[in-house]
Amino acid sequence: MRFAGNFLCRIAGAAALFACAAQAADLPAPQTLQRQMPTPPQAFAVYEPHLSVGDRHVTIRYVGYPAVAVFERILGRNWQKRGEAVELRALDGYVSRLPVSRFLAKRGFLVFARQDGAPFTVNNLRQNEKDVPLGPWYLVWDNIGNPALIAEGARNWPYQVKEIRLVALSDRALLPEGLDPRFRPGAALVKTHCLTCHKVNGYGGEKFAGNLAEIAKGSDRAEFLRLLLVPAAQRDGATMPALSDRLPEAERRRIAGAIFDYLKAVPVLP
Repeated sequence: MRFAGNFLCRIAGAAALFACAAQAADLPAPQTLQRQMPTPPQAFAVYEPHLSVGDRHVTIRYVGYPAVAVFERILGRNWQKRGEAVELRALDGYVSRLPVSRFLAKRGFLVFARQDGAPFTVNNLRQNEKDVPLGPWYLVWDNIGNPALIAEGARNWPYQVKEIRLVALSDRALLPEGLDPRFRPGAALVKTHCLTCHKVNGYGGEKFAGNLAEIAKGSDRAEFLRLLLVPAAQRDGATMPALSDRLPEAERRRIAGAIFDYLKAVPVLP
């Protein structure tokens, strides 16, 4: 395991994602972490959002540890006081940034296997992908009986997680000088729904190249909204997930419109 307790923050002007990363650590292999944890792994039942469609919920029992227990072991005691968010980085460049407060209020688990011994993979139905490896680590949430978590779908369930960081976030890249304040809600929606994979002015995930704001400015509104709502219908072989079908259709369309309007309005920074 590589551990960096104190390192210099590198900020590249308005494109910087975070003001300072307090700590970062590669997650050890499951077998290694089991030797380090004070308690054995447990089984946790969740509604698997990658397999659940409409009102049909697919329950899977995964094996792992409460996320807060892993953070305390890897990042140290009082980890929750040393950053505003937990950044989880995946093998494919996907980057998930979740507030520390979420982990303290909701039950999240870092898991590494299925209890039934089935392959640690998933069919990602919304992205037209089958047998996607979930390891080394997969963040899942205790969403059974929790309508709010169910409505989120798979948005905050990163898999193939290899690294965690504590970060202090900055929205400077998303809210540059000159942006009309009425587009601020759209910026928040873009951060929630798009920037685990895409970037805007350098802020976001590392799964796809290009500035999403620049891409949107050259796009037709109706086509862009269809891409957000039904990616597979707009583009053959699309692997981008649609906005969660757990949300009312009117809300999905409102979110899609606000995302497009913000991306058209935000200045493209070098």
